[in-house]
Amino acid sequence: MYDRAKTTQIGVEIAYVYALALAFALIIVSALVERRADTQYKALLLNQLQLGENMKFIMPFNIISWIKCDAILAQMKGNRPHWLALFSLVCFSGYSLAATDNTTQPTRKILTQNGVILLYHHVSNHTPKSTSISPDMFKQHMVYLKQHHTVLPLAKVVDAIQSKTPLPANTVVITFDDGYENILKNAHPIMVDMGFPYTIFINPGEIGTNRSQLTWAQVEAMHNDGVTFANHTLDHLHMLDGRVSYNGADSGTNDEAWLNKVWQNVAEAEAIIDSKIGESLKYLAYPFGEFNQNLADKLAQEGYIAFGQHSGAVGPHSNFQALPRFPAAGPYANLTTLKTKLNSIAMPVLSTSFEGEHIPEVNRDTVQGSSDESRVPPITLTIKGDDVRLSQVNCFFSGSVVETNVEGNAVTFSITQALPVGRSRVNCTAPSNSQSGRYYWYSQPFFVADKNGNYPD
Repeated sequence: MYDRAKTTQIGVEIAYVYALALAFALIIVSALVERRADTQYKALLLNQLQLGENMKFIMPFNIISWIKCDAILAQMKGNRPHWLALFSLVCFSGYSLAATDNTTQPTRKILTQNGVILLYHHVSNHTPKSTSISPDMFKQHMVYLKQHHTVLPLAKVVDAIQSKTPLPANTVVITFDDGYENILKNAHPIMVDMGFPYTIFINPGEIGTNRSQLTWAQVEAMHNDGVTFANHTLDHLHMLDGRVSYNGADSGTNDEAWLNKVWQNVAEAEAIIDSKIGESLKYLAYPFGEFNQNLADKLAQEGYIAFGQHSGAVGPHSNFQALPRFPAAGPYANLTTLKTKLNSIAMPVLSTSFEGEHIPEVNRDTVQGSSDESRVPPITLTIKGDDVRLSQVNCFFSGSVVETNVEGNAVTFSITQALPVGRSRVNCTAPSNSQSGRYYWYSQPFFVADKNGNYPD
């Protein structure tokens, strides 16, 4: 005979056993996650809230969910049962799922006071290889930047670093030197498609007069498209030419005449740019990257920011009359090596022993290589901060490792060979303690004139 009461009792007992098993499993799981839940859930929330591109989820639902979960957890923390951790995990996992769209989650945007400026010249298959990048390779660069970096206008990055305003991590700026028409033909469409801002440093005396250069009509049209134009001197002169007299010695009169000549060139170029496009940024890119301290001081007095061609990232301790830029064309176009540079951090150099009114210009005797003047003494950099792993600092010159010595926060490097005529530099790098795979970077350029006081292209 069917006994309803007994059957019901058996069902209850089975349900009870299942409930106990489930409860036991929940206790084990919750015990494992309890100690991590309280710290992880807020980290998860902050991560979600800082994802600028991922704010497309429904804000009211998720903000309310956050508030409710936080309030309930606050009430529960007194007794702290195991199921509190489970509730925390479920509650905020639900938030995380709700906050995720169908796209891949971007990484959290860390704010920093650091940026990398890239330097290009030609974008063409038919121009000098040393300063050119093919259109295909240039597009590969831009696609990589789109996927992994934040490209910002030059002025925004300069202003942010000067005012110590945080920037997105992996900030990059794109610049071109010389107003070549192939920039408009081969690079501009890619930049527009990517939505990237960029700056071209032009020589106003060459615009519209040289067949390889842009015309003023093209400059104005590109400016209307959002491209910024800045000063590269009137006619791309070697700015240090003639400063040293023909016997290799400095002359006060010659030095004064030289500085007046190059300053008038810069001022005239700036006036033309302003008259043509109605914008004067007072940014100067040194032709060939050549400058000295006298020129840098004059530009500072006139309110200019200046850019070199030595490598490195830019940060609060950078020299704003000689900001570094990474060349990204010619032998430097390889994307594999460029990735390391794009992730570099500006070395926080507080001071350097390499000082003087003509530094980093280095004089030499009229007979090349016969004088110790072509050599430089050991140079000491004083570094700020504990994040630079100075125990692993390395300096390089002409492809070789340079002898270095570290004492406290001071790094001294010594170049034993004579400097060549023209341009050369020492690059120093050191790993970051807090950011795995990233390196602090510092570059010291040197400029050596020939026996006539001039500089080669």
